[in-house]
Amino acid sequence: MLINDCGLYCLTYSCFYSRALEVSAEENAARMKRKRCEGSGESCSPADWIRQEDCPVGIRNVGNTCWFSAVIQSLFHLPVFRRLVLNYCLSERVLEKCTSHSEKRNIAFMQELRCLFALMVGSNRRFVDPSAAVELLRDAFRTSEAQQDVSEFTHKLLDWLEDAFQLAANGNNPEDKQNNPMVQLFYGTFVAERLHEGKIMSNIEQFGQYPLQVNGFDDLDECLEGAMVEGEIESLHSDQTMSSGQERWFSKLPPVLTFELSRFEFNQSLGRPEKIHKKLEFPQVIYMDRYLHKNVDQTHGRRGEVKRLKDQLTVLQQKLEGYKNYGSGPTKYPLADMLQYVLEFATTKPTDVSPASVPSNPPLHTEPSSGDSSQTEPDDAGSSDGSDCLQTATQKTPIHKPFTQCRPPMEMPLQPAPHSVTEEELYFVRSCLQRWRAEVENTVNELKASIDKVSQALEGMYSDNSLCQVPYRLHAVLVHEGQASAGHYWAYIYDHANKRWLKYNDVMVTESTWEELVRDSYGGMTNASAYCLMYINDETGQALKGMDSLPSILRRYVREDNRWFQQELREWEEQFCQAQCEEVHIEKPIPEEPQNPEQEPKPEPVQEQTNEVSEGPSTDSTPAFHEEYSRLYELSQEETTPQQDPRLQHVLVYLFQNQAPNRVIERTLLEQFADRNLSFDDRAVSIMREARSKIRLIKPEDMDMDEYLVKPIMTVKTFIITTVFNMHIVS
Repeated sequence: MLINDCGLYCLTYSCFYSRALEVSAEENAARMKRKRCEGSGESCSPADWIRQEDCPVGIRNVGNTCWFSAVIQSLFHLPVFRRLVLNYCLSERVLEKCTSHSEKRNIAFMQELRCLFALMVGSNRRFVDPSAAVELLRDAFRTSEAQQDVSEFTHKLLDWLEDAFQLAANGNNPEDKQNNPMVQLFYGTFVAERLHEGKIMSNIEQFGQYPLQVNGFDDLDECLEGAMVEGEIESLHSDQTMSSGQERWFSKLPPVLTFELSRFEFNQSLGRPEKIHKKLEFPQVIYMDRYLHKNVDQTHGRRGEVKRLKDQLTVLQQKLEGYKNYGSGPTKYPLADMLQYVLEFATTKPTDVSPASVPSNPPLHTEPSSGDSSQTEPDDAGSSDGSDCLQTATQKTPIHKPFTQCRPPMEMPLQPAPHSVTEEELYFVRSCLQRWRAEVENTVNELKASIDKVSQALEGMYSDNSLCQVPYRLHAVLVHEGQASAGHYWAYIYDHANKRWLKYNDVMVTESTWEELVRDSYGGMTNASAYCLMYINDETGQALKGMDSLPSILRRYVREDNRWFQQELREWEEQFCQAQCEEVHIEKPIPEEPQNPEQEPKPEPVQEQTNEVSEGPSTDSTPAFHEEYSRLYELSQEETTPQQDPRLQHVLVYLFQNQAPNRVIERTLLEQFADRNLSFDDRAVSIMREARSKIRLIKPEDMDMDEYLVKPIMTVKTFIITTVFNMHIVS
């Protein structure tokens, strides 16, 4: 964790935070190393650990927290929100006033989020570990093992961020709260109006994530109509109406408009929550004009027109249904088809044969009957009509085959027809039926055309320019797959710079399409569906890429983490090569005679020792080496005035800034820890002994001793002279 006790902020904020970032980078690298390949989609190949160019960073799922990845990714890719988090800073005066546990916790969470965002901007890793931030957030619920309600966590996250920025605003009055950047970004207001005793009563309320019901609606606009108007609402598609006296109208829309789709309901009979898998469509661009308070009169007029058109549409559909399903019995048929069938019956030629009589079939052409049919000769096979059966008749043992035996084709059954009809009657019936059928077909076509016309009028009711002035573009879709009790979360986020959709599924970030998004998000087809839609009112442009968008202290933090990452890769490669060498030695057959000693090298120990030296303190297990090396390196990178030259503070800083060889720097650091004067407690003695053992492992062939002894002596001499000279000037 980055910060264990937020009270330490009140001492020396900048110094402590700088050191804390260094430790956090080390701990983050250790976490990533420990958990490597634990999650799905994580590869054990170093090539798959490295972030690809122009590819966003994924977030590891640390124990039932895939919701965290989906929510954080959608917020991180909001340019305004990203800048707010990365540039968050509190003055020491404000920090001294932070005494409550909640204030300290919120500050700690904000700093962890800053570090996480910094890594997501500039890390060389394909995915990062959010454990520190997740643990702070999850501790508030004390149920780390259970799959949590993502809505509850999202509300809590935004509340903490709002409180953290409220500290930066340094005020608790309503005006200061309105200046809170979280409030300005995610919160809006609506006017609730209701008719009471002939008077309109209204009040203004604030909203953040706006909840919408899914049941009973087909698309997002219908959901909004149902949520905004608790009165007689006329939806474009639904036939249901609700009666109440209250209406809601948005008076101020936030830049980020979030709709929370209610896809879970409690089943009273089963005694448990269930997920609603109903299909719900939503557009890539939604126009909010019709829901604004300033457009009340215009929207009321449109709603009245919608009601009139819907009534007209209902009548037209009922008429069409009467023609398409005609009849008074349980089975109904299209009227035009029925008239056609009657016409076909009337025009069928009558016959003298009674419909009830059974047509007689001619006798089958089979072999003549005799006492010994097996001796029947081909000449006795029958008449010429049965010539096709000669082969069957020549068999010694004839077999009766009722379905394959040769016979003349049967007469087709007769079509129903009138017993008798005169030419005059036929002419009269035919003309009437043809005329009626033509009339029915014309009426059906007219009804269909009228229905299409009314439907188009309904669809375009809110599509004219006057009600298309406030567009909101879809920024992110948060998806849940599974049932109410458990499932998996991921997010689709639009990449405005490259005009594409990206799918963020924990550590996996892949390019996607709108078709795939629809398939996973609309619902109704699988157990995956959207539970949250995030729209933005304007494309503010993609946030700055790379390290340029980070404050200097976070740039150093990311560089340090990337350095640890490069070390991880080197360690993995060394371990892999060593394992390969061991496998070769195991598989290699043992010769009968001993080999020449020159042909029996033992690369493993030498390689180990070489690695120990080449990596220096970065490969050691003692945190003291890591921390001291990192501290002095960062100190050497600072830009200061000549009077405050950091090279005067430590010889290693002097070596860093004068670009001394790495082996020299690393051995110098080990020599520092091996000094007997530092053995003032057990821990120091342990560090001293380990440093000395490291030095003993360094062989003469591992480094140029002249380079180590001669050049550093001259460098240290210059360092001492410069230090004494500057001290003399200062005094």
